[in-house]
Amino acid sequence: MSQADTKTQAPPAAKLSLPTLTTMVVGSMVGAGVFSLPRRFAQETGVAGALIAWAVAGTGMLMLAFVFQTLAVRRPDLDAGVYAYAKAGFGEYLGFFSAFGYWASACVGNVTYWVLIMSTVGAIAPALGDGDTVLAVVLSSVGLWLFFALISRGVKEAAAINRIVTVAKVVPIIVFVILALFYLKPSVFADNFGGADYAGSLFNQVKGTMLATVFVFLGVEGASVYSRHARRREDVGRATILGFVSVFATFASVTIVSYGIMPMAEIAELRQPSMAEVLEHAVGTWGKVFVSVGLIVSVLGAYLAWTLMAAEVLYVAAKDDDMPRFLKRATAADVPVPALVMSTVLSQIVLVVTLFSDDAFNFALDLTSALTLIPFLLAAAFAVKIGRRGPRGQLAIAVIATVYTAFLIYAAGLKFVLVSFIIYAPATVLFVMARREQGRRPFSPRELVILAVSVAGAAVGVVALAVGWISL
Repeated sequence: MSQADTKTQAPPAAKLSLPTLTTMVVGSMVGAGVFSLPRRFAQETGVAGALIAWAVAGTGMLMLAFVFQTLAVRRPDLDAGVYAYAKAGFGEYLGFFSAFGYWASACVGNVTYWVLIMSTVGAIAPALGDGDTVLAVVLSSVGLWLFFALISRGVKEAAAINRIVTVAKVVPIIVFVILALFYLKPSVFADNFGGADYAGSLFNQVKGTMLATVFVFLGVEGASVYSRHARRREDVGRATILGFVSVFATFASVTIVSYGIMPMAEIAELRQPSMAEVLEHAVGTWGKVFVSVGLIVSVLGAYLAWTLMAAEVLYVAAKDDDMPRFLKRATAADVPVPALVMSTVLSQIVLVVTLFSDDAFNFALDLTSALTLIPFLLAAAFAVKIGRRGPRGQLAIAVIATVYTAFLIYAAGLKFVLVSFIIYAPATVLFVMARREQGRRPFSPRELVILAVSVAGAAVGVVALAVGWISL
């Protein structure tokens, strides 16, 4: 047998140091999202709303980062963080949903990378459009499977490449912020402070940016996903906090300084990557080329990191018998190939779906964020559950993180909640397969209630799409 069944023959685990774990967190967070921030924020809010949004998002995500740090220390027996915490706190079925949702969000998020990179090249190759043409999807599909071949060679090798890429992609972002500050026009910044007429109330402005901030902070939990590879368990929490602190100021700066370069309404109409377009307005064509090259490096590195994370979640869930057995096979190089295949296939499917979306990039970005919210909410709620037996400070942090995540679900809106149900409900087939392989009854009475809610939500979502109440 070429692939080892990890239940009886575990492959050797690659041990990751604190710098490597931190780099993987930063590499996961610094991706396509940051290059799209100027346009996305300008479509929703002015400077005042952006400052409030970053304050809310920064505080909420920092609380989540502390939650993952605390859980890594207090429950060192739980691997693959997000999934394991949901299962330990709320049972196997919700744990399964957490694993599947986190995995699906990673796969959908990977699609945003290919859409954005094709949109970048589309500035000089019109046939690629905004990354959502047939040619763009074909070329993106080729890239999907080339990366599959690369990652199949081994986790250690892929992680080493990710370290190099992370350093390379941060440079253009820092240069952008410095140049934008130098060319910032105080009068333009002041005009953008309150927001354009289309932005609405300040509350709606802040609410409209919440999913975008979730997307750029995805990866803050990355170290906990790789906890089984860590040399020391405490490094998981440290990497989480270091990774968050390293990127927060950068993300906020990219957004805020852009308001001093162009009127908000003009930024909202830019093609993606909007960061390149903003810098072109400030310094000329070379700025756009410089950022575009940085974006390509950034996107490819982020895609690598997130593909690894997606496969890891399926693999660990299968090891715990919450996914079918075929997903817990790994090569001698510690690569869970069946999980990697499944991840690549889902990304391929979503790529095709973007052909039918009005705004392929924003749709994939928002859906990625929405799918992640349930796993985050369950992890934060689990921290509340165990926090009642610990220091009050930890409990307070967990409560804030839970309230923040619940607010994000509200901010996502009914559209993405329903679309998420459409994705979650059919996944139950995998849960049933795993239960039958173990000779167990598919559902307990409590789990049947959860199943009924998910199926009902999916049915409403399908009807809403069919009659045009919501659209992709």
